[in-house]
Amino acid sequence: MVDLTADLRTQLWTVAEAAEAAAVSPHVVRNWKYRGVLEQARDMGGRPIADRHGRPLFRAIDVIRAEKATRERARRVYGPVAA
Repeated sequence: MVDLTADLRTQLWTVAEAAEAAAVSPHVVRNWKYRGVLEQARDMGGRPIADRHGRPLFRAIDVIRAEKATRERARRVYGPVAA
């Protein structure tokens, strides 16, 4: 269970935690990273942050923003349908 009561600006999540929080599969989170929708967390020196196994970590607030942006883009508005 992902803790959503923590400070989302400093909380770091793995791909699995990010997927759980966003209610998507881990593949979707990796796809967001690949497409540039979600950036891996970086330290003060600009270096990517990873866990002890080298897996990328993401700031919780960035995951939430990526999920929101993706869902908003999915709600496409189409013009009237010709009969």
